Amino acid sequence: MAGRMEGKIALITGASSGIGAETARLFAAEGARVVLAARGMDKLQGVLEEITAAGGEALAVSADVSRREDCERAVEAAVERFGGIDVLVNNAGMADKHRPITRTDDDWWRKVCQVNQDSIFYMTRAALRYMEGRPGSIVNVASIGGVFGSSGISYSASKSAVLGMTKNIAIQFAGKGIRCNAICPGPTPTPLNTPEMLATFDQEFAETCYAHLDLSLPQATARDQAEAILFFASDASRAVTGQVMIVDNGMTL
Repeated sequence: MAGRMEGKIALITGASSGIGAETARLFAAEGARVVLAARGMDKLQGVLEEITAAGGEALAVSADVSRREDCERAVEAAVERFGGIDVLVNNAGMADKHRPITRTDDDWWRKVCQVNQDSIFYMTRAALRYMEGRPGSIVNVASIGGVFGSSGISYSASKSAVLGMTKNIAIQFAGKGIRCNAICPGPTPTPLNTPEMLATFDQEFAETCYAHLDLSLPQATARDQAEAILFFASDASRAVTGQVMIVDNGMTL
């Protein structure tokens, strides 16, 4: 029985750990040839070896997706190796430690927006050069912070921008074979949310934000997020574009 991604070529950013790595493993298991992009080549190599050991095809590309040149290079590497791109998953991002506007300086604001927002603009623009004219799917990983504002100011703003770009791209290509959708993860156990990382957050504003979540519910897992991404990437959602899926086990209801 063919997998849900059989024959597709998928480029996944932030693929060295967490949701990105889990998505890469799942896509490969479902028949896709995957291109893994992230800054850390050591961790990328580990994911690559897992996929190839399981019989999948993969390519690892070291790239800082906040840089236009790196995004273009990653896309070119995917096309050179596999001949094109059918699916782009813009997953790379960084947390902003729940810093409120009064405790966010200019440099921190720019850094978070470059990683979370600019990367999607650069990567999508580069990939579309090879996606136009063939059926394709772009899946952006936003956040409940982008929907509800329940995170630091720079994270909330940048993830809200991701939702705006998702709908804008969907409008441009509606009826032309390229779809663009977004998932919004709630709290998910990943390297960005370890106890050690959470201890570095602005505790006062974090508590304010957490008051708007039902933290008694179990957290969604990286696999849960990957399955949602797979739905938007696969032909199962071929009539779905410009949509936003919250994946948080109901924490924001």
